[in-house]
Amino acid sequence: ACSRSNSNRAAVGHLQRQRYGRLYPMLLVSTDGSTVRMRYGEPKRILMMPLDSNTLPEAERKARLRRQFPSKPKAKEEETFEGIDLDTYKKFWKK
Repeated sequence: ACSRSNSNRAAVGHLQRQRYGRLYPMLLVSTDGSTVRMRYGEPKRILMMPLDSNTLPEAERKARLRRQFPSKPKAKEEETFEGIDLDTYKKFWKK
């Protein structure tokens, strides 16, 4: 009984472990709303497929883009100290 490691032995034998390690049950939600239960390598409950924006109507596509990239906040006007009497706050200054 010769136990040489050659190509014939590698083709017959297999490793004594699971092929993909630990897989977790998960719910896959497709873009049309259908769901499929499957096993996934990371512990997640729900995985949603990305939505193809090319198939959406123009109005809905623009609304999604507005939600995803909100407009920049408007610049506020700077406060000036012209109308403030500084003598009322004199007691809070350090000497």
